Amino acid sequence: MKLLIIGSKGQLGYDLVRYSKHLGIDVEAADLPEIDITRPRSVEKWVALARPSILINAAAYTNVDKAESEPALADAVNSTGPAYIARECERFGIPFLHISTDYVFNGRNQIPYKESDPIEPLGAYGKSKADGERHIRESLKTHIIVRTSWLYGAHGHNFVKTMLRLGKEKPVLRVVSDQFGCPTCAADLAETLLKIAQQIQGGHRLEWGTYHYCNFGIISWHQFATTIFELAIPFMALAVNRVEPISTEEYPTPVTRPKFSALDCTRIQNSFGIRLKPWRESLQQTIPEIINELQRTP
Repeated sequence: MKLLIIGSKGQLGYDLVRYSKHLGIDVEAADLPEIDITRPRSVEKWVALARPSILINAAAYTNVDKAESEPALADAVNSTGPAYIARECERFGIPFLHISTDYVFNGRNQIPYKESDPIEPLGAYGKSKADGERHIRESLKTHIIVRTSWLYGAHGHNFVKTMLRLGKEKPVLRVVSDQFGCPTCAADLAETLLKIAQQIQGGHRLEWGTYHYCNFGIISWHQFATTIFELAIPFMALAVNRVEPISTEEYPTPVTRPKFSALDCTRIQNSFGIRLKPWRESLQQTIPEIINELQRTP
């Protein structure tokens, strides 16, 4: 199997490349400036030269708030770019794995969202990701879209790193307690995507289409923050001694976020034999690596 991983320098791409090499997979990694998925000629060139057996797109515009003032850029990266990739995958007969988000939903559910639930994104970011999904479905049958949520890892920007940085400086933090979802470790998602790729390459019978993957357990951002600090105490000095729960209304942002965006992952478990690791277990394993990364970063 030869993989082409686009977005290899990002949070998920970093772990995809790392795990691929660990598994002995032949991998070609591409990111800006070598490839720009918003430019069709750039995509055409890379896919034609690499000729992978499977392509994974981990490139994305992920700044949810900034997308409101940069909708054209968010759309170019999250919608138009995946359309260009899907077109080239169709041309060369390459299966395509793509990452999407829980933010395609409106957050009004009271039970975890299934893949078949109607989508209704609340902002420019969610809309751009929903449009990217649609373009892929329209262009290419042999695709797997994996929606995930609350992604964090040792590489890149994420909520865990933000909390740890603030926790070093401030004795009191205020974190939203009425938005609920499922944290997902980038390393776990990378491992899952590679398992799917191996099954595709192995000729396993499978259903193409959309799947959900996240770590197991539904929590609030406030619960996530308090657990981050609890697990970080043995590894770093923290100034924070209180995390106050606040409402969404007390922390206004440029875009409305889903109040409840937990994902039902039954389909991916049944179809690919994927085990969902508990979110706390994955966070506990990843915290030391994240702290080491923070300490290396000026």
